[in-house]
Amino acid sequence: MDFAGAFTAANLKYMMQGLGVTLEIAIWSIALSFLFGTLIAILRYARIPVLSQVLMAFVEMIRNLPLLLIIFFTFFAIPEVMNLNLTPIQAAIAALSIFEAAMISEIVRAGLNSIPKGQVEAARSSGLGYVQTLRHIVLPQALRKMVPPLVSQFISLIKDTTLTTVIAIEELLRSAQIVYSQKQDYVFPMLILAALTFFVINYALSLVAGRLERRFQV
Repeated sequence: MDFAGAFTAANLKYMMQGLGVTLEIAIWSIALSFLFGTLIAILRYARIPVLSQVLMAFVEMIRNLPLLLIIFFTFFAIPEVMNLNLTPIQAAIAALSIFEAAMISEIVRAGLNSIPKGQVEAARSSGLGYVQTLRHIVLPQALRKMVPPLVSQFISLIKDTTLTTVIAIEELLRSAQIVYSQKQDYVFPMLILAALTFFVINYALSLVAGRLERRFQV
């Protein structure tokens, strides 16, 4: 194990570039998947004829496919069929967003369904419209129950960014692999650094989630 040789300024700079790629993919994917996942959940919660069944079929299909397959499909198949020119990072963000949106939609839908129907009926009878009831009565209460599973899903998403290396993206773990390919003694130090980096990011996210839970319970 050669920590001094592994942790040179050049190697650490390269690792930070990989971390930047990981965070770029993760942040965009979290934002997009939460947006589309919430929209899907609300539309299914509204039980709109036909549309609700189509969305249910989409969610079930995506949930039961391997993420790696979706990454391959997004990068190789969709651009060819739709005549698009996606960069590897764009394809990775699209794949992760699609996959996580299906997962998040189920979390949000479960949160919405956990609110007693009596509260919805009382809000509607008091003169609130459907959207107002959803916004002021259902969503605020459901969000409190969604926080822990949502954070767990976001943590899984961050870890899943390592799969994007299959389409030649040099994210954090791939950067570590490239560095330790220079010398066998660099393997342990670089993997430890990558592991600690992922741990710090995900643990920080867990702490933020804990604070949000306590705040919502007040």
